[in-house]
Amino acid sequence: MQRILITFLMITATICNIAFAEDIKVLSAGVSVNEVPKALYGSWRITAKLEDTNSYRTFKPQSADVWTLSRIGEVVKLSNPFTGAAAEISIKAIEGNLIVFSKIAPYDNRKLTDTVSIRLDKNSFEGINTLVLETLSNIDGHVIKTEKARYLIKGEKIAGENIIE
Repeated sequence: MQRILITFLMITATICNIAFAEDIKVLSAGVSVNEVPKALYGSWRITAKLEDTNSYRTFKPQSADVWTLSRIGEVVKLSNPFTGAAAEISIKAIEGNLIVFSKIAPYDNRKLTDTVSIRLDKNSFEGINTLVLETLSNIDGHVIKTEKARYLIKGEKIAGENIIE
């Protein structure tokens, strides 16, 4: 049951969303939504391979998924067309083709922080997905246990913006 929950949390958190806008808006950390490269939008085939963890029983050694990244107003949404999961993410940094975004998701007495750092290269990307799952006390909310994982991820564009040059 815990493994299923963690898999769901990982997919949901990884399938977060990004913020973006038509007019110039500034996100937290001073990142303008207009800085998000248009090539990021569309559907991506994602593969993830576990590089490091302190909880091998919690995190899967590898996974494959589909992300659809879309922009709706000032929000970039990352969704999974197969599971129906969708979320908004916070863009932390953009430097050229390097994009860093994250999401914090509370689940019952747990909190999952998911940070993705990718280097976009036309119709593909490579990067790192770092997950931190904290189990919190039901009494006073302090952290009882922290489980971490770092995945190497690769994305291949399968549809959408900039797929054909």
